[in-house]
Amino acid sequence: MTEALPSQLAEIREEFLELETRDRLQLLLEFSNELPELPEQYRDHPDLLERVEECQSPVFIFVEVDDHDVVHLHATAPKEAPTTRGFASILVQGLAGLTADEVLAVPDDYPNTIGLTEAVSPLRIRGMTALLGRTKRQVREKIAG
Repeated sequence: MTEALPSQLAEIREEFLELETRDRLQLLLEFSNELPELPEQYRDHPDLLERVEECQSPVFIFVEVDDHDVVHLHATAPKEAPTTRGFASILVQGLAGLTADEVLAVPDDYPNTIGLTEAVSPLRIRGMTALLGRTKRQVREKIAG
């Protein structure tokens, strides 16, 4: 599992696993506060964003793959949904600067490996897993098109 894990995602996982379960929620909240704003070109065009239906809260993502094959994930989630927003932020930060192949190699079960399964509901973990899955699907579509 760790072979395919990019260093920034591995570091994030270690950050969570070093904490007690109750403190992991606090770290997730900190991540939720670090979710970057959408770039201006997407703020005015919500039609470009894909809703992650599996999430209880309204979460929207958009993936770009630039000319150097580097993936840029953009996500938006309401501040009132810190769990979902936190995981979106983990992915935005953890996938930043990675190539399409590196993103596609991230294990699908990454959300289960960061120590939150005891801290949040299975439904939330499913939403987090869907967020990663939809990101990877968009990457595949971009590099195929």
